[in-house]
Amino acid sequence: MRAIAISRPGGPEVLQLTERPVPRPGPGEVLIKVVASGVNRPDVLQRTGRYPPPPGASDLPGLEVAGTIVEGENAGSEVCALLAGGGYAEYAAAPLGQCLPVPKGLSLIEAASLPETFFTVWSNVFERGQLGRGEGGLQESLLVQGGSSGIGVAAIQLAHALGHPVFATAGSDEKCRACESLGARAINYRTEDFVERVRAFTAGRGVDVILDMVAGDYVPRELDALAEGGRVVVIATLGGSAATLDVARLLRRRLTVTGSTLRPRPVAFKAALAQRLQEVVWPLIEAGKVRPVIHSVFPAAEAAQAHALMEAGAHIGKLLLRW
Repeated sequence: MRAIAISRPGGPEVLQLTERPVPRPGPGEVLIKVVASGVNRPDVLQRTGRYPPPPGASDLPGLEVAGTIVEGENAGSEVCALLAGGGYAEYAAAPLGQCLPVPKGLSLIEAASLPETFFTVWSNVFERGQLGRGEGGLQESLLVQGGSSGIGVAAIQLAHALGHPVFATAGSDEKCRACESLGARAINYRTEDFVERVRAFTAGRGVDVILDMVAGDYVPRELDALAEGGRVVVIATLGGSAATLDVARLLRRRLTVTGSTLRPRPVAFKAALAQRLQEVVWPLIEAGKVRPVIHSVFPAAEAAQAHALMEAGAHIGKLLLRW
C-alpha cells in the first residue's frame, strides 16, 4: 500500500510517499481501506521528533481516517476511526471500539475530519472540564483559545449546540468572523485583551471552562478570566510548557487547572468516548446543528503542503488528505 512516512525529524519536506505492507488487524481490530486521513497538530509534532508514537503504535503519522472496513467485524461498513498512529496510508488497522459510523448526510471525506477533534473536545470540555455540571449548570460558558483551529471549530459548535454561551479567541478579523458564524463571540487576541473582553461579555463574572491550546503565560491570565469554581483544561503547549500560578488565587476562588493527552489512553477509554459521541454528538451532526468545517483537501502525496499550511496557521477548520 502507499503511505506517507517521516524519513527523519524535520520540516514538511521529510514527509515521503512510500510503500508499506498492509497492516494486519489484531484481536478486536478491523482493517479499513482509507478514503481520507485527517491532518492534526500532533502529526506536525511527531514529524519534528517531539511527539513519538506510543508503544505498539504505527510509526506512520495520522490519528484519524474514514473509509470502509474490509477485514474484521462489520466488514463492508463505512466508518470513521480514531487511531494511535498509521492514518497516513491507504489501509489502517483500528480497534473496533474506536470506529464510528459515518453520520447520515456526510461523505467519507467529511467524516474523516471528525474523530480526533470530537473525541478530544468531548473528553476535555465535557468530561474533564465538566461544562454544564458545575455551579452554573446549563448556563455555564466556555472560552476556546484558538477558535478557528480544527479542535476550536468543533468545540464552539458542540458547546453552542448544547446551549452554552461560547467565546473564542482568534488571530485575525477573518478568523473571528468564522468563529462568530459557528456560534461564538469572538476576540482578536492580536488587538484585544481576552481577559478584559471575557469579563466585559460576562458582566464581570468570567467563564466557567477554558479550553487552552496555548499554555505558557496564558495560564495565569486565564485564571483572571475564570468565574468562581472555573476550570482551565490544557490540551497543547503552543505557547510553552512552563507557567507561574498564584496558588492562593486557586484556593480562594476554587479554581481548577488540569490537562490531558488522548493518544496514549487505553482502548477502553477511547471506546467509551466513542459511545458518548454516537449517543450525543452524532445526532447533532445528522440534524445539521454541528457540521464539518474543512479548509482544504490535499492529495495524499501532497502531505508536505498540508503540513506547511498548518504550520503557517492560515487555515480555518480541518485539513485532510485524500487517497
